[in-house]
Amino acid sequence: MVQSLEEKLEFYKSRAKPSLVENLGIEMLELSPELVTASMPVDQRTCQPFGILHGGASVALAETIASVGGWLNIDHQTNAIAGLEINANHLRSVNSGKVLGEGKPIHIGKSTQVWSVEIFDEERKKVSISRCTLAVIKGQLRS
Repeated sequence: MVQSLEEKLEFYKSRAKPSLVENLGIEMLELSPELVTASMPVDQRTCQPFGILHGGASVALAETIASVGGWLNIDHQTNAIAGLEINANHLRSVNSGKVLGEGKPIHIGKSTQVWSVEIFDEERKKVSISRCTLAVIKGQLRS
């Protein structure tokens, strides 16, 4: 049975606590099967010891965005999404404020999805770009 977008969003919100998403302060802003946007603070949770945004935090934001977008494109009653591969290019450092990630699907298939995620600083300067490949798995990962 295909779930409505509203039902999927409520289910997602019920699963986001506690998780890496909550621990990093990631906030979903726009959710649709064609576009997912989220913000993440640049603070002590997400910076490396030298005071700039940790590349791993950027990748976590990108994979979160891609995974949520991928999940919005499946029937979560019968399938699940899991990351297969992600690559990232870090283009600019950020040391304060927030970053905004925008994810769009490149390919939505029966067994895989590919998403492109761009992350920007508060001045809309590109911070990083990622491509994430997701597996569509039969069954649920956890109930």
